[in-house]
Amino acid sequence: MFTTHEKSIVALAAPSTARHDDDAMLTITNPATGKLITQVPTDDAESVATKVARARAAQPGWAATPLSERKATIQRFADHLVQNQRALAETLTSEVGKPIKQALGEIGAVGQRIAFFLDHVEQALAVQQVFDDGAMREQITREPLGVIANISAWNYPYFVGSNVFIPALLTGNCVLYKPSEHATLTGLAITQALHAAGVPQDVFTCVVGAGDVGAALLAQRLDGVYFTGSYATGVKINQAAAPKLARVQLELGGKDPAYVCADADAHTSALGLADGAFYNTGQSCCSVERIYVHRDKYDVFMQSFVTEVKGFVVGDPMSDATYIGPLTRAQQLDVLRDQVQDAIDKGATLLLGGKRIGGRDPRNPAGDGYYFEPTVLTNVNHSMKLMRDESFGPIIGIQRVDSDDEALTLMNDTDYGLTAAVYTKSRDTAERLLAQLNSGSVYWNCCDRVSPRLPWTGRKHSGIGSTLSLEGLRAFTQPKAWHLRSA
Repeated sequence: MFTTHEKSIVALAAPSTARHDDDAMLTITNPATGKLITQVPTDDAESVATKVARARAAQPGWAATPLSERKATIQRFADHLVQNQRALAETLTSEVGKPIKQALGEIGAVGQRIAFFLDHVEQALAVQQVFDDGAMREQITREPLGVIANISAWNYPYFVGSNVFIPALLTGNCVLYKPSEHATLTGLAITQALHAAGVPQDVFTCVVGAGDVGAALLAQRLDGVYFTGSYATGVKINQAAAPKLARVQLELGGKDPAYVCADADAHTSALGLADGAFYNTGQSCCSVERIYVHRDKYDVFMQSFVTEVKGFVVGDPMSDATYIGPLTRAQQLDVLRDQVQDAIDKGATLLLGGKRIGGRDPRNPAGDGYYFEPTVLTNVNHSMKLMRDESFGPIIGIQRVDSDDEALTLMNDTDYGLTAAVYTKSRDTAERLLAQLNSGSVYWNCCDRVSPRLPWTGRKHSGIGSTLSLEGLRAFTQPKAWHLRSA
């Protein structure tokens, strides 16, 4: 039913939880087949409170641990990911449905982010001397927040999780880590790896369960809450944390636009944007979800784009040939069907896809997986849900525009503000347009890209706060102001 590696990480959950009855078991299903993988015992309010209390007691000792030792521990964790990459990727693919090559890519690339944090944590924590006239010296030091909750996401559990728990641990915090219920085995594998690397169990603790367990965690006294997920859930988390006046950071969704200008290379743009829209089966916060194409390049762009998407292999996520896997959550099938029907009812043209893959479809022999056809619609407009609501699946709407100004207006016509891209041969044009876009990250001739050197941050409904970069390290610290008068 599950691998030897998965058995070992399931065993990790059992001793740490208080409940063992049937109602306290989390069911983990393979989204490619709809079949049961295993069940894992969950936490409850009592076990969560115990874990938080232990973290609170352990935090001063972890903060007092020399930074060199904390760094060495995190380096051992990074080494573990490399040494066990295949087994970890197979676990991730089995419960999330991410195609195996993409799962291997995520785990392989996360080391670059960890390396950035290891290389820059000393700079982030360095004492800042801001004034000294001989009689009075003023300086700033940075101290850990204390005990934080990391409520993480399923779509990129290694990337999204490590953006939080690695800098949090390096800067001296204790972490209560709640992986998404859709990536529980992966969350337990991460926990196992950190403990094996030398992070004490009470310094990094996994909290297992669904929304009720997350609520129990938020009910505790915490010094910071870091969440990645939907806008709706982010609002609830912010409200729950507000009375505690804890630091809150929210990495939420997006409805990320891209614009192909009149002077762009239409073919190259189409290839890049097809990948940006459909990679990870479109289940990325920064997936391209709206495309605007200048009328001068529209026909060439559409031909190249549709040809590229037709070539994407849909199938078993454990196959190296697969590019499009199943959706992770069955309920998202209804969201995509609704967006397609709404768009067609309002005049859109369906060029590709548009429905669930199942039954006797040869791309899904089991018939019970959560597959949706790669879907392309055109003749779209902003009256359609497809162009306004987050899709989070293998679907895209493409709209023809007559000018840069029209594209700019449409790109900013959203409640979100995570990323935005412009394709043009002119750097001046790109910088002029990108400067006017209300997005946390902007791209010229690229998309769906994250760098550890740059802050990852959103505007409006896309969230508050920053991960990555020096800002992402300092997000887990609080400044202390020193006034030092000579005797």
